[in-house]
Amino acid sequence: MALPVFRWGCCRFPSLLGRFGPGRGPLSRTGCPRVLSATSPRTYTSHRGGQERQKVVVVGIPNPFIWFRTRIYFFLIRTYFDKEFSVEEFTEGATQAFSHVSKLLSQCHVQALDGLVAKDLVGKLEEKLAHLSPNHKKALCAEPGDIMFTTTGDVSIYYDDGGRKFVSILMRFWYLTSSRLPDESMEGARIFQVSIGGEGEAQAKRLLTANYEFQREFTQGVLPDWTITRIEHSKLLD
Repeated sequence: MALPVFRWGCCRFPSLLGRFGPGRGPLSRTGCPRVLSATSPRTYTSHRGGQERQKVVVVGIPNPFIWFRTRIYFFLIRTYFDKEFSVEEFTEGATQAFSHVSKLLSQCHVQALDGLVAKDLVGKLEEKLAHLSPNHKKALCAEPGDIMFTTTGDVSIYYDDGGRKFVSILMRFWYLTSSRLPDESMEGARIFQVSIGGEGEAQAKRLLTANYEFQREFTQGVLPDWTITRIEHSKLLD
């Protein structure tokens, strides 16, 4: 359960932000469960000579039922577990962690996941990575500037037989990749043509999805650290 590098208790976010730096990625400042909404679209724009070439707009509209349910759970977390819990700070830290961990996965630096990802998950990821092609591995990496949309997928609160208290938060991410992937392996992925060079030069960007689950034990006396217990990249790491 330890997470020595990312201290994701709400009072420990300065250490996380100090490592990555504030404002280095498309992180939420607006509240949960969405980072982007119909009134605040995330855009991907390329320029040449100061002239805008092409723009991709990704608009996210959260499910009202999920939005209401997660609001209730976040209220319960603040009321009974951690009165300083902040949705905005958690979303910011989770987004930065997603970018960092996805980069480690794309480079097959599995040992570097120790302390960030649950131990039982690390071995499974290593086995799956061994069967991926170089292009599929490259597609795992989500650079901060390519993360287009972030939302809370689910929240759960539970106790084990020993009376220990846990909170799990599933985060969903949409990000762009320029990795060349077979169309048949990316069913449902959307493809955008983004101009990055001169006239007639364009690069295909695919919009991929990933699910990362973060778990923290709230038992008294336990360090307030979050650990990634689930990693799924659609059509890449299922």
